[in-house]
Amino acid sequence: MSDTLSSLVTRADVCAVAVADCFRGDGELLANPIGTIPMIGGRLARATWEPDLVMTDGEAALIANDEAVPAIGDRRYETYNPYRTMFDVVWSGRRHVMMGATQVDRFGNQNIAGLGGTPTQPRTQLLGFRGAPGNTINDTTSYWVPQHGPRVFVEHVDIVTGIGYDLAAALGADAARFHEIRRVVSNLGVFDFETPDHAMRLRSVHPGVTVDDIVAATGFDLVIPDDVPTSRLPTADELRLLTEVIDPKNTRLREVPEPE
Repeated sequence: MSDTLSSLVTRADVCAVAVADCFRGDGELLANPIGTIPMIGGRLARATWEPDLVMTDGEAALIANDEAVPAIGDRRYETYNPYRTMFDVVWSGRRHVMMGATQVDRFGNQNIAGLGGTPTQPRTQLLGFRGAPGNTINDTTSYWVPQHGPRVFVEHVDIVTGIGYDLAAALGADAARFHEIRRVVSNLGVFDFETPDHAMRLRSVHPGVTVDDIVAATGFDLVIPDDVPTSRLPTADELRLLTEVIDPKNTRLREVPEPE
């Protein structure tokens, strides 16, 4: 990429590409990205190296639009996936979900239910468990964190909603046969669990971010390789797709503003 083109790339573009790379190699699979950057990244993957990805609207329709956030009247549908058949997909490992995480720990346990207090009486009530337990046990799961900080990346989550590697191992091979926490993408970097004990590893830092920045913003000890690469920039074609086709309204910039 030329210096001129590089100067046009935003932090949000880097995050969208990092999310898209999470779906690399999935092939014909139901992609269920939840949230603005995940939807943009999922559609970028489908528009480039994963054309067989099937995109869900999170309900009962499979979406054909390239634009990540089309107006309701502009939605184009490939087909409908009736509720009675959804669990045939959900329970068979044929889906890749990208969810948010209010808290996530070193083994990929996620919390979106509540903060403080007890599991039955949290100090702050959040979304609840939603589909997180079933998602993480039955399907490949990745997480998107738009604001990386030590109150999000914590030693222990207050409530376990999404099942991490340590708890999945305790459930046994039969219960966790489809379990895979593939990546965590934040506004600072990319993380995976490709370590002997599946502890979270720093995979790359976004341009302008240092390893020390990541360490200071994380509430536990990450596995940090000797050589940490910089997250890749979008290619010229990927940047064109992001700006002209997938997100022409620049919704990604509202979720990941440029650092000051």
